[in-house]
Amino acid sequence: MKLGIVIYSNDPETVWNAFRLGVFSIKKSDAVKIFLLAKGVESESLDTEKFSVTDEMKSFVQVGGEILACGTCLEIRQSGGSEFCPMSTMADLYKVIDESDKVLSF
Repeated sequence: MKLGIVIYSNDPETVWNAFRLGVFSIKKSDAVKIFLLAKGVESESLDTEKFSVTDEMKSFVQVGGEILACGTCLEIRQSGGSEFCPMSTMADLYKVIDESDKVLSF
C-alpha cells in the first residue's frame, strides 16, 4: 500500500505517533511519504522529555520514508528547509495525495 500522511500539528505526542505509524507501516512493506503542513513544519523543534520527535523522524527516514515540508509554511516561520524537512510545494502535496492509496492527517 502507498500511504500518505499529512502532519498539521505541532503537538509533540501527536507528531511522534504519526512518525511511529510511518515507521511501522514501512516495516509492513508499505511505501510512506509524510508531508509537513502549517504547524507541522515545526516538527524538528518539538522534542520533549517524553517524546523524541527528531529520533522518530530519523528512524522514519532510515527505514526508507520520505518527508516533505511546505516551503511557504517554513518561510512564514522564517525557517529554511533541512535534511529532514526539505522545502516542498503544494504541487508536491498534491502528488503525495494523488499517488497514495490512503491519506491520513494528524
